[in-house]
Amino acid sequence: MPRPMKIDFVSDISCPWCIIGLRGMEIALDRIGGAIEAQIIFHPFELNPDMPPGGQDIGEHIAQKYGASPQQRKANGAMIRQRAADVGFTMADRSDGRIYNTFDAHRLLHWAKSEGCQLELKHRLFSAYFTDGEAPEDHDVLIRCAADAGLDPEKARAILESDRFAAEVSTEEETWRRGGVSSVPTIVIDDRYVINGGQPPEAFERALRRIAEEEVTA
Repeated sequence: MPRPMKIDFVSDISCPWCIIGLRGMEIALDRIGGAIEAQIIFHPFELNPDMPPGGQDIGEHIAQKYGASPQQRKANGAMIRQRAADVGFTMADRSDGRIYNTFDAHRLLHWAKSEGCQLELKHRLFSAYFTDGEAPEDHDVLIRCAADAGLDPEKARAILESDRFAAEVSTEEETWRRGGVSSVPTIVIDDRYVINGGQPPEAFERALRRIAEEEVTA
């Protein structure tokens, strides 16, 4: 009988390490096979909650936020793209791209949870931003991603044109911040075990197997 496992995945659409971590975890779960029955729940975390409409040039943003030089940004970008490729995700060179506000994307993800399409929408949003270079603040992009994930596009449009789920997303973000989350991805297993960062599949596999075995032998 598979061992049930609740996985709370705190992340942001504009975080490259979040898709790298998600793919690493999914690969690990595939390798483990039927030993674990995972329930993955995504939770909102905005890296740039004050980002204005239209976003900001990503090079300018990284230089301001992290003090990285153009050479460092180029090297880091190449490394991140390779890490993404290693887990089967295509990440475009976004050195001339922009970074955007993701609050509306999180509102749709909150809705998608109740519709049973959260994982599908999360993947579509990551691909739209990192692979296709689209803006996750653009309502047309978000509606298309929702439809691709199996959600009703007209319901998605109605949500985006209102403030529905705004309070819920803000409350959840604050809850995780008060709980100590300051970077993403942060993955919490069964409300007890924490895995931080975009770990490779091997690291996730070791951690998940160890957690499952600890529960069996406890």
